[in-house]
Amino acid sequence: MTPFGTRLAAAMDEHGPLCVGIDPHPGLLAAWGLGDDAAGLREFALRVVEALGGRVAALKPQSALFERHGSAGVAALEEVLGACRGTGTLSVLDVKRGDIGSTMAGYAQAYLADGAPLAADAVTLSPYLGLGSLAPAVELAHQTGRGVFVLALTSNPEGAGVQHAVGPDGRSVAAGVVDGVGALNAAGPAAQGLGSVGLVVGATVGPAVRELGIDLAASRAPLLAPGFGAQGAGRAEVTEVFAGAERAVLASTSRAVLAAGPDGLLRAVEDATAEVRAALGR
Repeated sequence: MTPFGTRLAAAMDEHGPLCVGIDPHPGLLAAWGLGDDAAGLREFALRVVEALGGRVAALKPQSALFERHGSAGVAALEEVLGACRGTGTLSVLDVKRGDIGSTMAGYAQAYLADGAPLAADAVTLSPYLGLGSLAPAVELAHQTGRGVFVLALTSNPEGAGVQHAVGPDGRSVAAGVVDGVGALNAAGPAAQGLGSVGLVVGATVGPAVRELGIDLAASRAPLLAPGFGAQGAGRAEVTEVFAGAERAVLASTSRAVLAAGPDGLLRAVEDATAEVRAALGR
């Protein structure tokens, strides 16, 4: 199968560098006239896929908001991921898993194996048990043509306490994650262009990339970038965070699009895509 990074680059070129989150928050369900239950979130999510499938580079279901409804919610998530596949739209399942040994291998099988009920095109992972602990997921993703996005610099204030911390080698934790991801992409299935091991880098992290001496472009990582839309990241923020790596950015937005309601999704996506293109200069 064509590597995930190659497929993502083609999708961004065709549809624009926008990923829309499928986040069935109780408030959004209520605004859409739907119940805060498995039936409501199923209808909500499938409406989003129906409206936006084939029109954006990727869709990103937030697993926790399905899991909170138990087995019926997880069943709805399976259906949503299948619907994404049916439209040919890349799915990024936001699960932020991170563990060791056979447990990490189990998570990898759940989300990245061919034929798995919850298989997605990519998943989000946490590296804070050591980047090497993610090897089962990275290896399976490479085998099946899928991808992973590894947390590196997140926009939540408390994240800096871990991510900016400096080790004995003088490098920050975040810089070590980026360097390690670059090595994984260098050894991956694509010799050039975007790799299939991506990074999560908030568009509102300010000068952290520069101050920590991080070279995002050198990692060849797709950059999943929350912070657009409701969080207000624009051209100035993008220039500060992603200078030199703009072509790798997959901007993530959810509330700014979903708040438009089922009848306003297409217009909201068109506006968001135009804003992201302007911010990234592409």
